[in-house]
Amino acid sequence: MLSAMRPARKKNLFTNYNYIKMKTIAISGSLRENVGKRDAKELRYEGKVPAVLYGGKEQVHFAVNRADLNEAIYTPEANFLELNIGGTKTKAIIKDSQFHPLTDLLLHVDFLQLFDDKEITMEIPVKLTGTSPGVKMGGKLVQKLRKLRVKALPKNMPQVVEVSIAQLEVGNLFRVRDLVKGDYQVNNTAEDTIVSVGMSRALKQAETEAAKNK
Repeated sequence: MLSAMRPARKKNLFTNYNYIKMKTIAISGSLRENVGKRDAKELRYEGKVPAVLYGGKEQVHFAVNRADLNEAIYTPEANFLELNIGGTKTKAIIKDSQFHPLTDLLLHVDFLQLFDDKEITMEIPVKLTGTSPGVKMGGKLVQKLRKLRVKALPKNMPQVVEVSIAQLEVGNLFRVRDLVKGDYQVNNTAEDTIVSVGMSRALKQAETEAAKNK
């Protein structure tokens, strides 16, 4: 019986690098004439969300229809945004969002402006590809990291980070250090496990029964 996880064989692990360009969502907003708690409360009553764009020479205060933010906020995916604020278009990402503690109503959003020559850090989803031979044999697939902290220029930021499990036998694991080297940097600890294939209860029982019958 396998007593400890071991790294997957490195043969063929690094042949599946597939850069997927980041999706961009268009969002329109209007500049706020007044900035304050009373104005923000009125905006929320009208179905809008107060927002601030950071990263440029000056902070930009604006408001967005709450429904227009759904695709960008309520998703497991990472996305770029094209903000149209009073006719001025700006590329950005969401840096922070605030919700009501009881109703979960979206209250405020902070955006960060993107520049072609300035690196950013984002939480990027992990996408598993292939079929694990260990799972086929009855092993249990365990994904410990579903997102990775990725640092890159906007043009190099991937939509997902792909991890092939095609070589994972029972007892194998895939660490951050095993990732394909792309035009971006993964800032998680190198030894962190992304996915592994362990012994399922049924497989353990089958091995125990087989051992008894020898």
